[in-house]
Amino acid sequence: MTENLLYTERVSSKRTEMLFIALMLLFFTLLIWRVAARGLDILFVVFCFLFALFFFYALNYRTLTIRITTKFLKLRFGIFTWNVPLDNIESCRLDEIPVLMRMGGAGIHFMLIRRRYRASFNFLEYPRVVIAFKRKAGPVRDISFSTRRPDELLRLIQDAMAAES
Repeated sequence: MTENLLYTERVSSKRTEMLFIALMLLFFTLLIWRVAARGLDILFVVFCFLFALFFFYALNYRTLTIRITTKFLKLRFGIFTWNVPLDNIESCRLDEIPVLMRMGGAGIHFMLIRRRYRASFNFLEYPRVVIAFKRKAGPVRDISFSTRRPDELLRLIQDAMAAES
């Protein structure tokens, strides 16, 4: 895959990383407090689950890697990877969705936008590119992802799509 590499970008966010670490520490503190105050009960289990969740988020959602080759767009967010064959891209554009949906969180999300099911690999502070698929990938019809260089990325994808035709 590296032999035909056209583009690579690593996107990270100190703000998102600090948010996940702060939430992890908050739930760890609440977990310790609950054990000291009441012992092991249902609230302990809830705090333990939330601590573990944000611990995973803090480790996994540190860096989004974007790679484009002559055949594929590959997104990697920690242990999660999504490959999009360039011949399955119908269109690509800057992502313009309502603020509440755009600011709904960082990491990987699945949502319904304009009656199309979308996977989103994102950080809060960067613009997003959205790609519409010709053929669905399971229920997913679009994928969006954060990038610091949306114009360059869009041009490269459109050029690669044109070369596929």
